[in-house]
Amino acid sequence: MHRVFAVARPGFLTLTLVCIALALAFSLQQGSLISLWDAILVVVIGLAAHVSVNAFNEYFDFKSGLDFKTRPTPFSGGSGTLVVAPHLASAALLIAVTALLLVSAGGLYLVWQHGAALLLIGLPGVLIIYAYTQYLNRSPLACLLAPGIGFGLLMTLGAIWVFSATLSAGAWTLATMMTLLVSNLLLLNQFPDIEADASVGRRHLPIVAGRRISARVFAVFHWLAVALLPLAVGFGWLPVWSLLGLCSLVLLVPLTRGVLRYALHIPEHVRLLGLNVAFVHLYPLLITVGLLVDR
Repeated sequence: MHRVFAVARPGFLTLTLVCIALALAFSLQQGSLISLWDAILVVVIGLAAHVSVNAFNEYFDFKSGLDFKTRPTPFSGGSGTLVVAPHLASAALLIAVTALLLVSAGGLYLVWQHGAALLLIGLPGVLIIYAYTQYLNRSPLACLLAPGIGFGLLMTLGAIWVFSATLSAGAWTLATMMTLLVSNLLLLNQFPDIEADASVGRRHLPIVAGRRISARVFAVFHWLAVALLPLAVGFGWLPVWSLLGLCSLVLLVPLTRGVLRYALHIPEHVRLLGLNVAFVHLYPLLITVGLLVDR
């Protein structure tokens, strides 16, 4: 029975911790006094949200038959848990629903503590968690932006709101960076499964526009996320030490060059998927370190 917890994809939950660490570091750098209880609750809600969307994805992909058509990689294609243990499907759905209820309960508590305006973040978040696999994947634009919005404009920005009770230009900049980064994380992971995804009715960008155009969008998103950093520092929205994030260019240059060069053959270049995961983690983590140094 313990096997069912693999549908939460625990190895991928580090992304949530990166988002919240970035929000925490920025809030501390801005001089906010952060409640330990609020910090713990935000982490729990963030992890529960991530677990829920992963488990819903596993369940719905199993029910649609998609999991039987994809070739899983260490970074895409799902955990394969329900393919080898289909009797666990109901338990996977239970995990997804339970985690979503935990998100809702924790979110309502934060609304009670910090004001009803937080519903502007909470309600869209709950909608994305449930609708991503079933509905948003049928729209190229929604499928492209929903993951980034969930982790950037909702999770990262929402955490800063709870920690700081205000949203500055720096907060919006960091949230926009994470939106671009996470959208790209999911975008590249769609490249190996175009044929399988199309067979079950999905219409994400690589299916509709093709791999070459999607690779260009990928490169633009990542370089825009990087360009925002010196721009924000120049305007005084972020401290100079946050430029430490630019050290991640050592990963970005070969990553974007490789994706543009091998756009039609990404399934044979799985290392690019791993390099993308590494960059999406390293860039905000280095900014986090810079923010903490500047305190």
